[in-house]
Amino acid sequence: MDIGNEYLKIVIERFKSVKSLGDKTINQLSEGEIYWTYNIESNSVAVIVKHLSRNMVSRWTDFLTSDGEKEYRNRDEEFIDDISSKSELTIVWEKGWKTLIDTLTGLSEQDLLKNIYIRGERHLVLEAIERQMAHYAYHVGQIVFIGKQVKDNKWESLSIQKGKSEEYLKQMLDKHQGK
Repeated sequence: MDIGNEYLKIVIERFKSVKSLGDKTINQLSEGEIYWTYNIESNSVAVIVKHLSRNMVSRWTDFLTSDGEKEYRNRDEEFIDDISSKSELTIVWEKGWKTLIDTLTGLSEQDLLKNIYIRGERHLVLEAIERQMAHYAYHVGQIVFIGKQVKDNKWESLSIQKGKSEEYLKQMLDKHQGK
């Protein structure tokens, strides 16, 4: 087993899992709910999606050969709520994730110890992957939290339902007993 190749396979699946939480939340939100904010300092789901996508496109385009903070990126503009619709939000969301997954899929074990740069700061590829995983999971967590607030008692849980932990554990043990 090549540990680097196993790591890449695992991390791609982990990113897809994080994306899935965002997908399932966005799917539960109405057109208007993607713009909801708690207060003036808060970001809407639309703004968070725009920020994540543009970060992904900047970081993962020409990942091994150019600084992850591209000259064309205007980070401050990402926090202006100008996504016009839920369908536009979905296009923006998918563009970022596709850029990320395509880049990760194209990496090899030998790439993991190469140096890349983000805002002029050197990172091992492995370190940059972990940095972005933490960043994206943080923001997708915000999206989920907003979804739970907006949907209230209409929220469809994305994890083990309250009071169902023992039942879920039994299902998982039964599922994996034979393996």
